[in-house]
Amino acid sequence: METTSQAAAGHAVFETVLGFMGIAWSEAGLTRLCLPERNRDTVERRLLRHSGVAASGEQPRWVAELIASIKAYAAGEDVDFSGVPVDLAGVDDFRLAIYDAARKLSYGETTTYGELAKRAGHAGLPRETGAALGANPVPLVIPCHRILAAGGKIGGFSAPGGSATKEKMLAMEGVRVGPPPATQASFGF
Repeated sequence: METTSQAAAGHAVFETVLGFMGIAWSEAGLTRLCLPERNRDTVERRLLRHSGVAASGEQPRWVAELIASIKAYAAGEDVDFSGVPVDLAGVDDFRLAIYDAARKLSYGETTTYGELAKRAGHAGLPRETGAALGANPVPLVIPCHRILAAGGKIGGFSAPGGSATKEKMLAMEGVRVGPPPATQASFGF
């Protein structure tokens, strides 16, 4: 682990094919991830508001690797973020359980809010699960976009662009959301 104070905590804004994204980190791990925006300054302001740490010229190796992985994901590659260290200091036990269960979903795998609640040991709490995911500080790494409403409906998404962004992220992973395509009428041959 890096020993310089600059690398111990910081944030970075970087460009992907989807737009500008940003991350903030502490010595313990990732503390914030901002999904794509069109404007670098918008991401910078969000990171400063939520993390309170300045941009860092020096980055721990895992941060540089994470940025490269996020760029690869944005370009359409199957990326596994399950090994990224995450600092969720101050997050309550319920949200920690929900986030842990969500991190177990792999690329292109979805579940419902109700099923995720059950997997996290909190059956019967789909709305609370949705609220916990809406407060997720590190989307993508904790893949809240992979959680759907009952019946396979898209559900909400608190990131910029809302449920349209969620649907685009799922489509990048090969997941089609919404009603099934109309079936062709059968011919009586």
